[in-house]
Amino acid sequence: MMLTRLTIPIKPMRHRRAESRRRPFFRPTVNSKTTNEPPRLAASRIEYADGSVIREQPSEYSQRQVFAATPTSTVDPLLSLLHPAYGLPAQLVANFAALGIKTIYPWQKQCLGGPGLLEGDRNLVYSAPTGGGKSLVADVLMLKRVLEDRKAKAILVLPYVALVQEKVRWLRNIVGGISREELEENEQTEKPGFWAPRADKDTIRVVGFFGGSKIRATWADFDIAVCTIEKANSLVNAAIEDCSISTLRAVVLDECHMIDDGHRGYLLELMATKLLCLGQPVQIIGMSATLTNIELLKKWLQGHSYETHYRPVPIEEHLVYDGKVYAAGSTASLLKTVSQLESKSQFSQPRLQPLRTIHASDHKELTDPVRNAVVALANETARAGYGVLVFSSSRAGCESDAVLISRVLPTLEEADPAIQEKRLDLLSDLRSLSTGLDPKLKQTIPFGVAFHQRELVANAYDHGVLKVCVATCSLAAGINLPARRVILHGARMGRDLVGPAMLRQMRGRAGRKGKDEVGETYLCCRQTDLEAVVDLMHAELPELSSCLISDKRRVQRALLEIIAIRLATSQDSLDDYVSKTMLAYSAKSQSIQETVEACMADLKTMGFIEVEDNGDFQATLLGKAVVASSLDPEDGIFIHNELKKALQAFVLDGDMHVLYNFTPVHDLDSVPVNWKVFWNEMQQLDASGLRVMHFLGLKPFIVDNMLHGGNLKESTPKEKENARRYHRFYLALQLRDLCNEKPIHRVAEKYDMPRGSVQTLAQTCQGFAAGMIKFCETMGWGAMAAALDHFSDRLKAGARSDLLALAKITFVKSRTARIFWDNGLKTVGAVASADPKELLPVLMQAQPNKVKLGAKDEQKFRDKLLAKAKIIADSANRLWQIEIQMEMEEE
Repeated sequence: MMLTRLTIPIKPMRHRRAESRRRPFFRPTVNSKTTNEPPRLAASRIEYADGSVIREQPSEYSQRQVFAATPTSTVDPLLSLLHPAYGLPAQLVANFAALGIKTIYPWQKQCLGGPGLLEGDRNLVYSAPTGGGKSLVADVLMLKRVLEDRKAKAILVLPYVALVQEKVRWLRNIVGGISREELEENEQTEKPGFWAPRADKDTIRVVGFFGGSKIRATWADFDIAVCTIEKANSLVNAAIEDCSISTLRAVVLDECHMIDDGHRGYLLELMATKLLCLGQPVQIIGMSATLTNIELLKKWLQGHSYETHYRPVPIEEHLVYDGKVYAAGSTASLLKTVSQLESKSQFSQPRLQPLRTIHASDHKELTDPVRNAVVALANETARAGYGVLVFSSSRAGCESDAVLISRVLPTLEEADPAIQEKRLDLLSDLRSLSTGLDPKLKQTIPFGVAFHQRELVANAYDHGVLKVCVATCSLAAGINLPARRVILHGARMGRDLVGPAMLRQMRGRAGRKGKDEVGETYLCCRQTDLEAVVDLMHAELPELSSCLISDKRRVQRALLEIIAIRLATSQDSLDDYVSKTMLAYSAKSQSIQETVEACMADLKTMGFIEVEDNGDFQATLLGKAVVASSLDPEDGIFIHNELKKALQAFVLDGDMHVLYNFTPVHDLDSVPVNWKVFWNEMQQLDASGLRVMHFLGLKPFIVDNMLHGGNLKESTPKEKENARRYHRFYLALQLRDLCNEKPIHRVAEKYDMPRGSVQTLAQTCQGFAAGMIKFCETMGWGAMAAALDHFSDRLKAGARSDLLALAKITFVKSRTARIFWDNGLKTVGAVASADPKELLPVLMQAQPNKVKLGAKDEQKFRDKLLAKAKIIADSANRLWQIEIQMEMEEE
């Protein structure tokens, strides 16, 4: 096998050394002494086996070679989306072309040409590598369904909020400029009366639904809904219940391998099964990069299947071990490499020589060979102008890697002036968020490095403002940030090795079509993990199976949902539903029947369903509330008891009781309680907070006992509920601080938690709060629903009540809103009446510790702030006009 070298052009080391003698490696910024910036580091030298540091031969991989073997639309007309076979409007094809999709791949043509797919008559499940263009197939089929009927709806399901937000932007660009009126005229020429009139706008409406968003999951306001798994299931439930589901024509299940994820993926099975029971033409399209037993999904969905291994940008894979880089392009070469590395016999075959060597570092921060390799490899790629994606095992590891990498990269002053400006803008935008600017990001962003925390960071990386993005392994499937080089800082997620599917997700991020000739992956491995990594790389992807088979609670939820939305209320219809689950294709019918019978009995006992005189099943009010709030039945019992008790004595003279009811009831073990912090915060509670503790049955002596090594019993159901209350109250303390304008990084320091965990808690609680509001509304507890809704706004804004109105203004979040308030701009009307020039000094106050680049750049910065002030004033004017209109209507 031919061993290829790195394609990144870098300067010879001798030139770099000469250059370093002419000028210092680090030129501090104007205020570097005042910001306690850590000293600069030098990344280790990386050289080839022959001692060279630049590539002498071009890579054996190139886009020219790949595309030379790829037919074009001039050779095969079906590779053009304008071909009549696809039936797509010219404007839609033009929009695809504007975004870089001018032709399709042969595999995409073959997949779309499957029996009945373009007509919407058959379902589809298909597998293609990450970066292989799999999303385009689903987009084409989904858009065809929506465009062929004005009433048609489609749902696209994605696992993570970041992916939902990104896909919404993409689809809005794709459907931009498409006039339904023009389509109607063209269609009526061939089929008069085909379109039904619609009174609203003539565009295709793309709306995102995810936890914490204020958008209500209503059917009338979208043509394409892009949803998280939970929101999609809730949306389908609501549409079935009110009979509006009849307009649904397509559902896309992206990352459908998650269907066997025990925590939330099983909801995909529940939703798809409900669609199969409808008896109407809904095309289900499932896709993934890591599907194995695709035949099971094909059989379950009663559709067509397709598999491809094509990647437009090939990947060179490497194993980094003890400062040596080895080719690991296949399992066989990896096994050979490791076996020769571990061989100690003098008579063994000559060991495989490394492609490159990463020299040891003299810096104490980089004495660890794995950390040193990560930093050196990231530095090499970023300095060459390419993007780097680093995966670390933990959130703390992300921050540590980001800081170290930033310390070896060029300073802000050494960067291109346009990049300087954009990085300063990014810092300003992050600072204006409700969570404030994370101190670590403040330290790393000037050098073009960040850890994946927010949409702003992802956008900056995607546009080249940032060169290095560090993320946890668990985010591999939740980000769409391709890179020239992907570096894995070990192969663990926490303490456990990642699975084969997760490893493939991370490696699949390498290679950007249209930007790179090749993608590169580097798995930096420790000696203790070497054998396990071999097994991991050698392991086959696990086969999918139904999660319902292993958890009775999920079957309970499945049955309660279909009864509550009245999709199935008789024994026959229940049996029909169960027969259409993936469970029916994964387990024996006898065991399934026994499980269903036991679950139905449990639902009756818990008071969620009741049997009518004719033998049909009906959900009780409590059962409907549990389904509306997307709770599991057992969690629903706990929540019902907590809220019912709160109705008797709701403590409204403080924040703690409401915030306690916002904290989730699942996955509490992922956030351990620091009992010392709990004790300290308990000592500082006011009378209202202490009353909440007493009302919940939380005992100070128990907290003190836990502080001194005690054990919180969880043997009985009652003890488990009690332990859950302590845990939830601890999380509510953190939410209290967030709602009172304490930045996330301060909350993280106070409670000794990773910043990412606090941010995740805030986002999760926003979604959970929405569920609690729906629970109260369904139960008829309107006053409590209103109180919860108010605090939901505070949680989202990260602000006290007095700033809620200001926080609705564009660019004005908690910190900026407080500065506006302190400067006398206390209402939306006051901001609307202010001249943008009057807002400029206020915005300047909201930009502390700004890096100064000189008078010319200072003026540019002021001009940008003035432009932002104009946007703020315009936004305030719009909000003020709405307020005035509402007041006039009330009169």
